[in-house]
Amino acid sequence: MKKLLALLAATIMTAALAQVDVDSLDPSGQTVTFWHQHDEPNRVDALDRFTADFNANNPYGITVEHLYQGGYGDIFRKMLPVLGTSSVPNLVVGYQNQTATYAVADGMVDMTPYVNSEKYGLTEEEKADFFQGIYQADVFPSFDNQRFGFPPNRSMEVIYYNIDWLEELRSAGLIDFDGAPSTPAEFEAAACAAVQQPFSGATSDTNVLGFEIDPDASNLASLTFAMGGDVFDYANNEYAYDSPEAIEAMTFMQDLFNQGCAGLATERYGDQTNFGAGTTLFTIGSTSGLPYYDSAVSEGAGHDWSVSVVPHVTAEPVQNLYGASVGIPAGKSPEANLAAWLFLKYYTSPEAQADWAVSSNYFPVRQSVAESMGDYFAANPTYEKAFSFLPYAKSEPPVPGYDFVRDEAAAAMVEIAEGADVEATLSRLDEFGDIELAAQSQ
Repeated sequence: MKKLLALLAATIMTAALAQVDVDSLDPSGQTVTFWHQHDEPNRVDALDRFTADFNANNPYGITVEHLYQGGYGDIFRKMLPVLGTSSVPNLVVGYQNQTATYAVADGMVDMTPYVNSEKYGLTEEEKADFFQGIYQADVFPSFDNQRFGFPPNRSMEVIYYNIDWLEELRSAGLIDFDGAPSTPAEFEAAACAAVQQPFSGATSDTNVLGFEIDPDASNLASLTFAMGGDVFDYANNEYAYDSPEAIEAMTFMQDLFNQGCAGLATERYGDQTNFGAGTTLFTIGSTSGLPYYDSAVSEGAGHDWSVSVVPHVTAEPVQNLYGASVGIPAGKSPEANLAAWLFLKYYTSPEAQADWAVSSNYFPVRQSVAESMGDYFAANPTYEKAFSFLPYAKSEPPVPGYDFVRDEAAAAMVEIAEGADVEATLSRLDEFGDIELAAQSQ
């Protein structure tokens, strides 16, 4: 993989060489292919509506086709061999770190001229309508502030909790706080009390756990954020997996495992299923999973449930906000790139955003959309509660090669859960991350 990227970096012509006069372009008759990861029926239906509406009503005769290409990792692997060639799609979904990897090989188009075009771009009022932290996330300082993506949605990592079970533990005197735990100490007390007193309404004989966690880099980052740290040192451009806060986060997790209060999810969505059945008190997961948790609970124990911020030692919560953006790969004509931008501009318009937020359960990226979601908030109070956590958002590192580091982070979490030395394991992970960053940044 590294050799492939090095070869691409040496042979692909940089997209930044030509500063296109976007206003002079004519996108008429272009065909746009959009590679994405959405296979859920509601989201596919929404994309069908968007492309049909855009194809029927844009004045340039542009035709857009959206194509499911598997998960994010699948798309990443499919993109690497075709970077900079005419075989790339016109639009591709990807996390910022994936886009940064493409950009190392000059495989992405700087969208700044398209966004700022007087004729085809956004007005200053439209730009200001985006949540600015989200809007700026696809501008890459390490690439001369080029914009390699545009955000259609975001999600957040939250704690899912069983309200009824917590109330039973409080009534039994096993915990001394009401509602969701806000600190690691409260979280530990509740997680261990849950093992001592299982939920009365459980519908499964699965092993009872206070906390079930999927070994995943985003979960490691979320727990580290909550301890007041980060998994990346931006000042020195290096990973920080061996920081005191990361060590504290993983020691906390390991202690829960050692006490028998927590366990790893052993199958995909197993934590969600067990939560629904009332045998797991806490899980950590994406807000995009809210509908699936609702289904799991409805089909399971039927208990009352909600979401909360990750228990933290900081004065305010620190929440892991993430989401893939959509970029324009290098390899097509400027006219084709403009056509791709025009669909993306439509896709992130207030009208499409309102539909997309409801259909996908992602958070919208424009403030005017959020302000018009009163009815949806009223019908989905858990979504509204999660949405209120946005002011506490923090993001994972948008650096080249993070995809490969994520796999190692997940493996490190498994090792720690199984009893490996926390500091030594995180030190090896940190070293791996820095080596990978150096290799991918060349």
